[in-house]
Amino acid sequence: MAPIKVLVHGALGKVGREVVNAVCQEPEMQLVGAVDLKASSDYLPLPDGSGEVPISADLGILNKCQTDVMVDFTIAKATMPAARVAAKKGINLVIGTTGLTADELSEMEQLSKDNKVGIVIAPNFALGAVLMMHLSKIAAKYMDYAEIIELHHHLKADAPSGTALSTARAMAEARGKPFSQPPDRDKSFKSRGEEVEGVAIHSVRLPGLMAHQEVILGAPGQTLSIRHDTINRECYTPGVILAIKEVVKRQGLIYGLDALLNL
Repeated sequence: MAPIKVLVHGALGKVGREVVNAVCQEPEMQLVGAVDLKASSDYLPLPDGSGEVPISADLGILNKCQTDVMVDFTIAKATMPAARVAAKKGINLVIGTTGLTADELSEMEQLSKDNKVGIVIAPNFALGAVLMMHLSKIAAKYMDYAEIIELHHHLKADAPSGTALSTARAMAEARGKPFSQPPDRDKSFKSRGEEVEGVAIHSVRLPGLMAHQEVILGAPGQTLSIRHDTINRECYTPGVILAIKEVVKRQGLIYGLDALLNL
């Protein structure tokens, strides 16, 4: 069977470099090109020193590289234009960029339908983070109070994180009724975090951090904490590789890695 031809958008970013390395190590895949605004040459050397692939600062490279899947780890304002171009060329998409709006997600769904491609969007590709969200959904059915503390490096572009927002929404949906609110929620204390689906989310941004989230649930006489810590960005690559393999088999929009794990 022919390898899946992959192009990485944001290839020189911190996560993008990990994705490039992972794709090059995967026998069922072939890295065929890369895009990054910081590209300063026409070719990107392969991590194992076996050769090089074309790299460009713009998406014109899609006219030169036969591509099955474009992996995007950039920023929200760059993701949408790239998705429009790729989808119209029949290229499937795996997107790890956060900060996309509801309208943009709706447009993604329409792009997948109009162009008969698969699009996987996940707020977090770390398998441990997906399990953390899954366990939080289960616990939300039995605990009446919940808050989320999410901690990231100081250069993260959005707050709250996409993972925190997705967790709060998934917990509320699983619960089927509003979380109970402490008495201070009717007072506008900025220190109490941003309320999402009845869950207060607290965002911490500091150098020295990478990506961490703790869901704290409370009930009379007890609390339950569910926490995930990212040690390095290598944790994202198994989820990205899984998404690449699955997206070529499907059409339509798939949101969340849990849909591919059958959780």
